[in-house]
Amino acid sequence: MCKNCLKDWLPAISANRENFILKKGQQLFKEGDDVTGIYFMYKGVVKVHKQWDQEKDLILRFAKQGDILGHLGLGDISTYPVSATAVEPGMVCYVKMDFFESSLNVNSQFTYKLMKFFANELQESEKRMRNLAHMPVKERIAQALLSLRNQFGLNADGYVDIELTRQDISSYASVVYETFFKVTQEFIQNNLISLDGKSFKLLNEDALKEITLSRKK
Repeated sequence: MCKNCLKDWLPAISANRENFILKKGQQLFKEGDDVTGIYFMYKGVVKVHKQWDQEKDLILRFAKQGDILGHLGLGDISTYPVSATAVEPGMVCYVKMDFFESSLNVNSQFTYKLMKFFANELQESEKRMRNLAHMPVKERIAQALLSLRNQFGLNADGYVDIELTRQDISSYASVVYETFFKVTQEFIQNNLISLDGKSFKLLNEDALKEITLSRKK
């Protein structure tokens, strides 16, 4: 927002924004809450998730520094269609919806950038739904692990640079935990991955990529 708005608009942003510290596990907003505004990630990681049934959540994406949250509330429905929960401590910048909409009306470059963001997110959403409908569970788990590696990179020890519970990874892969456990044990035995608490390492990325492409052969 600050990068793409007019310089003369920046004082208005400073006057209308609020910064919030997030604790691990703290919910920013939940599915069904009335839409109040838009959030921008300063630091930390937040999972965006949706109730799949009475017992399961589906994690749609992970938001990190520079990402936007709450933008799905821009539609005609006045409630958030998803929930957002911190998976590690962080900080967000919040602006109320009326000011955000005023910013869109005044700043054409910002509106254009947001439109491109929506288009990319729609493509990713359609891809995930297609995978959910057609990909076998082993392929979905391999794809989820590779996606997390691409988004967060590696730390100094070669582990994917984010700590997640195995339940969260299974929710991101759209599989039940029991199935996730069984498949990851197979991956470990075949030296494709290693797990250490909430951290994981990809030992053979090429083999995991091969698994995700197996259906296309």
